[in-house]
Amino acid sequence: MSYQTILTETTGQVGIITLNRPDKLNALSSTLFLEFDEALTEFERNDNVRVLLVTGKGEKAFSAGADIHEMVESQEGARRVGRGAGGDWLEHLAFYRKPTIGAINGLAHGGGALMSSIFDMRIGCERTNFRFLAVTYGRINSTWTLPLIVGLPVAKDLLLTGRVVAAEEAFHIGLLNRLVTAGKLMETAMGTASLIARSDPATVQLIRRILNTSVGMGWQEMLANETRLTAEFLKPPPPSESFKDFLKRNPPDGSSRESA
Repeated sequence: MSYQTILTETTGQVGIITLNRPDKLNALSSTLFLEFDEALTEFERNDNVRVLLVTGKGEKAFSAGADIHEMVESQEGARRVGRGAGGDWLEHLAFYRKPTIGAINGLAHGGGALMSSIFDMRIGCERTNFRFLAVTYGRINSTWTLPLIVGLPVAKDLLLTGRVVAAEEAFHIGLLNRLVTAGKLMETAMGTASLIARSDPATVQLIRRILNTSVGMGWQEMLANETRLTAEFLKPPPPSESFKDFLKRNPPDGSSRESA
C-alpha cells in the first residue's frame, strides 16, 4: 500500500514504519495518524510479521509532536490530536497484539514523546531527546504510560515541567532501553527485533499480555493472572519439540554430535 506521510517495509519478520515528514520534523498530522493506523492494521494481519519497529525519517526528529499549524487551521486536526485518549491510532498502538520497538532517531516531543512511551522498548542515540509538553499548552497525556517506565516521582518531574530529557538522562532513568551511536541505531533496533522474532509468536504475545494486564496487581494476583492466561491461551509443544535443538546436541544415549 502507498502512503503519503509514512513509509512501510518488511525485513525478515520485522515490519517497519517510518514517519516520513522530515521537512516538518515528522509532525503528526491527521493524515499521518490515519495512515499510521492503517499500517498498524496491515502489519498486525500479516502473520509473517512478528515485531513492529517504528522510526522517523531524517537525522533531526523521531517526531516533533502534533502538527500545530493543522491544529490551529483545522478543527478535524485538533479533534484527532486533542480528544480524550488521543485518537484511534493511540489505542491501537497501546493494545497492539505484537511487540513494538521505537528507534528514536532524534527529538521526540509532545505527541512524539507520547507515542514513544507506548512502545514496548525504546532504543536511542546521541541525537535522541524527549519532552512531554502537554502541560505547557493546557493538555494532559502520558500519565498512564510514563510512570510505568520511569517511576512516579520521575514521571511527575517530566510531566509537570515539560523539560527536555537528553539521551544520557533518558537511558539513566529507563526511558531508553539502549543507547547507541546514531550509526548503530537501526542495526541495534533490528537486531533486538530479530531476536524477539525468533521465539514462538504466540508465547511472545501472551507474555506481553500478561505483563500489561498484571499492572497494579499484588504478587498473588499476578501469579494467578499468569497461570490463568497461560492455561487459557497457550498450548506449548511437547518437550521433544520444544527442546529438539538441545536433544540434538545432547542425545539421551549420552553421545553427542561432536563425538559421533
